[in-house]
Amino acid sequence: MSGGYYSKCSCSRPVEWVKGKTVGSGSFGSVHLAMNKATGGLFVVKSAESDSGLQFLESEAEILESLDSPHVVKCIGKEMCGGKKLNLFIEYMAGGSLADVTQQFGGKLDEMVIRLYTREILLGLKYLHENGIVHSDLKCRNVLLSSSGDVKLADFGCSKRVKKHPNPIPLAGVAGSPLWMAPETLRNQGGLDCASDIWSLGCTIIEMATGNLPWAGKISNPVSAVLRIACSEDRPNFPSHFSQEGLDFLEKCLERDPRKRWKAEELLHHPFVNPESEEFAASSPASVLDRSIFPETDYSDESDEEDETPLRSPVPKPTTNRFFPFSILCENKFGVSEQHPRFGEHWSTSEEWITVRTS
Repeated sequence: MSGGYYSKCSCSRPVEWVKGKTVGSGSFGSVHLAMNKATGGLFVVKSAESDSGLQFLESEAEILESLDSPHVVKCIGKEMCGGKKLNLFIEYMAGGSLADVTQQFGGKLDEMVIRLYTREILLGLKYLHENGIVHSDLKCRNVLLSSSGDVKLADFGCSKRVKKHPNPIPLAGVAGSPLWMAPETLRNQGGLDCASDIWSLGCTIIEMATGNLPWAGKISNPVSAVLRIACSEDRPNFPSHFSQEGLDFLEKCLERDPRKRWKAEELLHHPFVNPESEEFAASSPASVLDRSIFPETDYSDESDEEDETPLRSPVPKPTTNRFFPFSILCENKFGVSEQHPRFGEHWSTSEEWITVRTS
């Protein structure tokens, strides 16, 4: 790969720039705030030096340079340093991630705000899916906000091109964050599909509404998580305080059969994000006591003790290395330290959950 900048990037590329403080990190490397010395404008630079980090950052650059949407973060350019380090320049979103915003406003968001953010996320997903791209790692930490409330999808290191595209990215392997992954993705069944992003959207809504990770209270360790999500008929707990529209919207997103899961375009007409829609009227329950319309769902926060004992094994504590074979999870060789026996007590943030990226 030669140095230089992508010609299709939509923002003015920085000719001279200075790196500021670290604002984040990922499985690829580090993220820094940066300043264009010619204009004083701020942007973000993502850097990678390891072979695996370069691979995923280069993949993200390839995806971003082909996109042009107000619902996706914009690429400013890239540069290679000595052939061993890649810097990817991306627009700066001053509001931070949805995860940051949720923490800063009481630990969970009001449903009115969730409706607004969900609609913006859906517009981004609709654009990606129409262009044959699956995001593959949708969660609050990968959705960014501007100071004016614009919502944009970010972090495309796990993204894949699917189906009818002249330059498809190989679909082998599993990529994403396990607690947000669709069941069929964890089973690596039938290849990657846009429906997996819709499942992740449902998990992201739960994250916004509760301030907890999806599956909180149900799963106590990574092995249990993977097996339960992939192989059971269960779903994460729905927010008990949600409106009828909100619960129905989650039903459409968290349908375990991907063939029955609603598409982004269909969900944009749902009254949860489109109050003028009349499609919900025919199926809306007359009261909260009318439960027959909705499949039986456990909305409690109680953990399932049956999954903990047989799946817990004396395995090493996870390292900071975020790249590992998915087979390790399936073979029950990857777990957590016994110092973290309960999901809700110690695993309160996604930072303690690894991002799976294998090829």
